[in-house]
Amino acid sequence: MARIVQKYGGTSVGSVERIQAVARRVQQTAAAGHAVVVVVSAMGKTTDGLVKLASDITQRPNRRELDMLLSTGEQVSIALLSMALHELGQDAISLTGAQVGIVTEAAHTQARILNIKTERLERHLQDGKVVVVAGFQGISQSHDLEITTLGRGGSDTSAVALAAALQADCCEIYTDVPGILTTDPRLVSQAQLMAEITCDEMLELASLGAKVLHPRAVEIARNYGITLVVRSSWSDAPGTRVIAPTPQPRSLEDLEIAHPVDAVEFDTEQAKVALLRIPDRPGIASRLFGELAQQSLNVDLIIQSIHEGNTNDIAFTVMRSHLNRATAVADAIAPALRHDIADTNQAEVTVSKHMAKVSIAGAGMIGRPGVAAQMFSTLAQVGVNIQLISTSEVKVSCTIDIADCDRAIATLCEAFGVTRSPARLGSEMAADSTEVTPVVRGAALDRNQARLAVRHVPDRPGAAAYIFQCLADAGVSVDMIIQSQRCRLVNSLATRDIAFTVTQGDMDTAQTILSEAAATLGYGDIVVDPAIAKVSVVGIGMIHAPGVAARMFQALAEHGINIQMIATSEIKISCVVSQDNGVKALQAVHAAFNLAGTEPVIVPA
Repeated sequence: MARIVQKYGGTSVGSVERIQAVARRVQQTAAAGHAVVVVVSAMGKTTDGLVKLASDITQRPNRRELDMLLSTGEQVSIALLSMALHELGQDAISLTGAQVGIVTEAAHTQARILNIKTERLERHLQDGKVVVVAGFQGISQSHDLEITTLGRGGSDTSAVALAAALQADCCEIYTDVPGILTTDPRLVSQAQLMAEITCDEMLELASLGAKVLHPRAVEIARNYGITLVVRSSWSDAPGTRVIAPTPQPRSLEDLEIAHPVDAVEFDTEQAKVALLRIPDRPGIASRLFGELAQQSLNVDLIIQSIHEGNTNDIAFTVMRSHLNRATAVADAIAPALRHDIADTNQAEVTVSKHMAKVSIAGAGMIGRPGVAAQMFSTLAQVGVNIQLISTSEVKVSCTIDIADCDRAIATLCEAFGVTRSPARLGSEMAADSTEVTPVVRGAALDRNQARLAVRHVPDRPGAAAYIFQCLADAGVSVDMIIQSQRCRLVNSLATRDIAFTVTQGDMDTAQTILSEAAATLGYGDIVVDPAIAKVSVVGIGMIHAPGVAARMFQALAEHGINIQMIATSEIKISCVVSQDNGVKALQAVHAAFNLAGTEPVIVPA
């Protein structure tokens, strides 16, 4: 007998008829001999209606009272679904988040789960009952036992957390789409259903705006080894499996707040090549990385920061053993680039052999302001200067002098409580997987971002840490962070530019904070662009496949789309483009990697 957790969203329980259909599906699962826990959301637009009622009363509703109000929506759903199961002859009991034992922080409207007390759940399951649980809610661990809600995606989070607590065999997420698609079908009509995806890939896509699963739910699944299946409520199609790795033993205490970083990674076999002052126009990155791909050179980090005038800098890292070949490619391209611009002293190639890359990684970094700042300040405290910065949703990477590597690793492990690193990046694919791993699994577009750039930040330990700690203290979550390659002298002081993206809603706050911090650090202008879009491709297969970046950059160039910033991780490439070009960029890269399924791209043997 398997233990199965099923979650049904608001559209799946949006009417009496739909609740009855859900009840039949649940009853069939129970009749097959499985122990079933069902998590449901509020019916249809119930939550939106409750929020509107609150706003009709006051423009600033008290957070505690808002939680008290919103938690009622799910109670309607669980009671009706339990009644529908009884009508089918299936014994069932409905429980609120508090009754089922979901204990949370006391942070109203955005609480994280601390623990789940499973005694009552286990008792009802042993009695053969289907347990119907109100998603999106819990109860605080304070003496007052306050009702709390979990924020956006809270029912997904409730379901996966319950699956972890019960050591369930599977957690099925039923929704109004057939599964996880290669991109947003509203923007790309050729989007295709994926049969499988790993948790690492799903974390990146979910954080980039793929709304089928919330990143918090995927984080829990990855940490506790829970296999997710995303399926349609309206059919029996298999949907998409989200495959988790075999987890390390992990306590359920502090379920959502412990260890935002679970790995400190390093690479001392890297070298850096940088092209400085190259033309800032479509096709330059495509040309450079296309030549590298033709030489079968696998590039790791790629960093392009904000432009200066009509030029830009691009830096990339390769294995040190490949440095001579990569340098030869850059040297061969540079003269042609010099010809494109008036100043013949531009398009300079620089090389760094004595560098290392250190990274912190973890699903718990998502939505937690201050993790990157803690990394930067930790390195600053031991005198390690950061040369380059590149981030993804689940990783922050810095290049440093190789002589500082051991010290950096030791201090980061101590700061984040990391004693060993879990298997990552590709280890999640099951041995019985039916899919050949694609180079690129999916593409995503985020049009809700703004970019801020700080010019001429002093190039010394602690400068980046100070900036991002100030932002974190104000609750501003930073997404993409890039520190420029070129070091400029300003009043005899070495400086670098730092650019980053935030949600548009945080733009004004971030700009105010930067203006206030300028007096302390003494940096230059603050440049704000509220009209950007970030297009990304994600895939574990790109780890071993040279040319992925070149293919993406070429697709953008062919459509006349200029790349403003580039940041990469092992499994993701992100480009900032103008907001007007966002949808066109997404469509271009989706087609470039044949994600519509007409010509599958697979990892070479």
